[in-house]
Amino acid sequence: MGTDTRCSLSSYLAVSPAAQHGRCPVIDISPFRIPADDPAADPTARQAVAAAVDAAASTVGFMQIVGHGIPAETVAGLTAATDAFFALDPVAKAAYRCPPGINRGYAPPKSEALAKSLGIVTAADLFEAFNVGTTTADHPGVDLPEDSYAPNPWPAEVPGFEAAVGAWVAAAGAVARTMTRIFGVALGLGDGYLDAFTDHSLDVLRMVNYRLPAPDVELEPGQLGMGAHTDYGIVTVLWADQVPGLEILAADGGWQPVQPADGALLVNLGDALARWTNDRWRSTLHRVAAPRVDGVLVPRRSAAYFHDGNVDAVIACLPGCVSADNPAKYEPVTVADHLAAKLGGSRAGYPNPHAEREAARLVGAEAPPP
Repeated sequence: MGTDTRCSLSSYLAVSPAAQHGRCPVIDISPFRIPADDPAADPTARQAVAAAVDAAASTVGFMQIVGHGIPAETVAGLTAATDAFFALDPVAKAAYRCPPGINRGYAPPKSEALAKSLGIVTAADLFEAFNVGTTTADHPGVDLPEDSYAPNPWPAEVPGFEAAVGAWVAAAGAVARTMTRIFGVALGLGDGYLDAFTDHSLDVLRMVNYRLPAPDVELEPGQLGMGAHTDYGIVTVLWADQVPGLEILAADGGWQPVQPADGALLVNLGDALARWTNDRWRSTLHRVAAPRVDGVLVPRRSAAYFHDGNVDAVIACLPGCVSADNPAKYEPVTVADHLAAKLGGSRAGYPNPHAEREAARLVGAEAPPP
């Protein structure tokens, strides 16, 4: 399967040789939790973090983040709330089903196939999910489309769900915004450069349960917990169980496992940022194999916070990412149109015809496990 990408809590605060060989580096972002103009800020430490992020973004596209400042009780509140929701009977959950074209609410098992976001047709994915996100009320005075910034349906059957999930949204959102400041420094543009693309960012938290009918169930050919895909926006902040399943596509075309380290969050780049950087940075293909331990299917949970950018922002090459020798690889597109094409594939079942470069990487990958 090639170079092992299981992540350990080694020290990565510089351009890491491990990142160059496909490993998933662990990066302490705490120097960026202090404002740059604070006397306690350490410019050398900030530059080291930015260099480590640049190395990971250029080679692996995934990194483990520590020093994020999220307390364990916030994680515990999130998992208790999501466990309680996913334990409801199917009829109760179905009452919160996502309406067509609205990226909020409940998605039952086998209702999506994420590989179709790349234009690849596969069996339906096994996971179920519940989405909440940024609403028009979060940005008063800004004229935003109601369907993109829709209200959140909070399940009344789970006491405290909104408070617990809202706390996680605030915490993960703060990490995502810290990452965008690091990205600006790493790209030589300054830590506030991306603010113009993210001041009313369309953010979504997707809570996922890999709900399997039985430990010994027979899966359809090529069926996965979650199909191979790239994320759509700028950056994803992921909490996940320490259960096998998440795999990233390595440079040699093999699928390699990534398992969260203790106390770390996984962070990966999305297609919008890869396009903004003209593929200087990688939006890495990843999937979740049907989670197994000792050959037996087991439960798995995750929560992905997608920081996707302003719906009206135009994705075009950033300064320094295009030249006569390195022309733009993508046509400019708004975040709204980019996301619509992706979601139309994964949710509505229309294979996305606008992801040729991303899909080409998947076509050469080894076949999914049976």
